[in-house]
Amino acid sequence: MFSLENKIFLVTGATGYLGREISKGIAAAGGKVLVNARTLEKAESLCNEIESLGGIASPAIFDVCDSTSIKEWASQQSEIDGIVNNAYAGEAGTIESATAAQFLNAYSIAVIAANELFQSVLPLLRKSAKSGNCPSVVNISSMYGFVSPDLSIYESKSVANPPFYGAAKAALHQWSKYGAVEFGCEGIRFNTVSPGPFPNTKVQQDNPEFVSKLIAKSPMNRIGKPDEISGPTVFLLSPAASYVTGSNIAVNGGWTAI
Repeated sequence: MFSLENKIFLVTGATGYLGREISKGIAAAGGKVLVNARTLEKAESLCNEIESLGGIASPAIFDVCDSTSIKEWASQQSEIDGIVNNAYAGEAGTIESATAAQFLNAYSIAVIAANELFQSVLPLLRKSAKSGNCPSVVNISSMYGFVSPDLSIYESKSVANPPFYGAAKAALHQWSKYGAVEFGCEGIRFNTVSPGPFPNTKVQQDNPEFVSKLIAKSPMNRIGKPDEISGPTVFLLSPAASYVTGSNIAVNGGWTAI
C-alpha cells in the first residue's frame, strides 16, 4: 500500500535541505523522482546520489516563478502521478520591517507557483487518475502557517522568521483545501505536510544557542531530522492515503499541540 513503484513524482526545490530527503524517500519507496532545480548541475548531483542508492531520478530544470519555463517543461512530459510543492526562498524580518516586495515574493513562490504548476500538469494528473491511480499533490507548508513564531527566541527582529513566510504558508494550506474540494470528484488529492523546527545544517553549526531554544520549546525535546519529512510525504503520495484529501500532517514534535 505504501509502494510508489512505477509512478512518477515531481519535487520542486528538490535540492534543498528538506527537498533532498523527500526526493530520496520517494525513490526508496520505488517512485521515479523528477528533481526540480534551476540549474542542471544541482539537479544532476542529487539524481546521481539517488541512483547510487538504487533509485530512479531525472532532472526537471525550470524556475517555479517563471510561467513560461513551467509550461515549456510541462509540455515535454508524458506522465506524472504527483507533485510535491516544496520550493521556497525568502528573507528574515518582522511586520515592522517587511516590504511589499517581500510579501509578493513569498506568495509568488509558495502559492502562485504551485497553482501554475498544477494547471500545467493537470492533463497528466487526470490521465493518471483515469488509469486507476490516485494522483496526489502534497504541499510542504509550515507550523508557522498555523501559529506565530516566538520572537523572543531570536537574537533580534532582523533574523526572525518573517510574517510573509507564515502568511504564504497559510495561503498554501488554504489553496490545498480548495484543491481537495474542486478535484476530489476526479480522484486527484491535495494535502499538506507542515514541518516544525527543522533548522538546516548551517544553522545548527553556526548558532547552537538558537537550536537549544528550539529544543526547549519542543515537547519531544529535540529538533526534527530532515528524513522525518519524507515518511509523511511518501504516505500522502501513496495508495495508502487514497481516501485522504484536504488534510494536514503536522511534523513538529508536538510544538503546535501546546
